[in-house]
Amino acid sequence: MAKPIDADSKFNLSAASIMIIDRNSHSADVISQILSGFGVHKISRAQSAEAALKLLAVNVVDLIIIDPELEVDDGYAFVRDLRHSDSENRFKPIIITSGHARISKVWGGRDSGANFFVAKPIKPAVLLERIYWVAADKRKVVEDQDDGYVGPDRRFKFEGPPLGSDGRRKADLTPELGEQTGSNLSDQELSGMLKPQKVLI
Repeated sequence: MAKPIDADSKFNLSAASIMIIDRNSHSADVISQILSGFGVHKISRAQSAEAALKLLAVNVVDLIIIDPELEVDDGYAFVRDLRHSDSENRFKPIIITSGHARISKVWGGRDSGANFFVAKPIKPAVLLERIYWVAADKRKVVEDQDDGYVGPDRRFKFEGPPLGSDGRRKADLTPELGEQTGSNLSDQELSGMLKPQKVLI
């Protein structure tokens, strides 16, 4: 589970610059209102990958919140392309938001280079926790020459070794997985899956 926010914690997000990429204007409105409630003043919005890239070419942001179900673009591909670009924003934290929180979607977000996944409908307390989590995240940025991955270190608990390898740790599980099935995961289950753990060597 993501580290809970202490009741006495204070955050000043007034200087933060956050971009929302969502084809659904109502959804973007809701996220904007939540962020405004957190004290964020600099909020930019885009409904497509093309529009987002144009904005990111001339603005440096502190966080990107993206729904991968864009009208004509694949949001996961956008994240991968941004991570591989020479943009000043290439290593900025990215939170994926989606109404489809199946395990395959969560892994897709992770493997595209995103930092976290938040299920819709978004709860303000959950989003604030995730923003806090990515701000405090100490994972290194990885540029994997073998599979082309660029993004935060993907080594999470219960993940198992990368496909095609025997693993590097005693606790690594087999990489053989069946077809993803089942219902959407809860926010608590998402947190448990994506929480980094210390690696014992």
